[in-house]
Amino acid sequence: MTEVVMPNDANPMGILQGGRIIHWMDIASAIVAQTHSGKICVTASVDQVAFRSPARVGDIVLIKARVTRAFRTSMEIYVEAWARPVTATEATMINEAWFTFVALDRNGKPSSVPEVNPQSEKEIALFEGAIARRARRNS
Repeated sequence: MTEVVMPNDANPMGILQGGRIIHWMDIASAIVAQTHSGKICVTASVDQVAFRSPARVGDIVLIKARVTRAFRTSMEIYVEAWARPVTATEATMINEAWFTFVALDRNGKPSSVPEVNPQSEKEIALFEGAIARRARRNS
């Protein structure tokens, strides 16, 4: 998902507001969860949010989201946000977080989701680490 930081997205110093970037990341996560499950999905939790660098008015923000693991009715989604000035070619990671989404059936009840089949080394590492992250969330 790509966005551009506009003045109403920023604080008085021209820096992207934290709530706005989390909002964008939530939307990207919802799209990924709903595409994976084929169902309406809702946010269950957001954790390990890390604000790394600021984005400023005029910057282009790229949000990358991926399902790292599916459980019975929920999915863990890893999201990164990258920003770059419009005149630059290299982006800087500005934020990352872990979202959990739950798939719903037509009656609004939790519904089963398909498994995730990791392929790359990074996907496998994220998949295997999901059990520990889930345990920390539920403790």
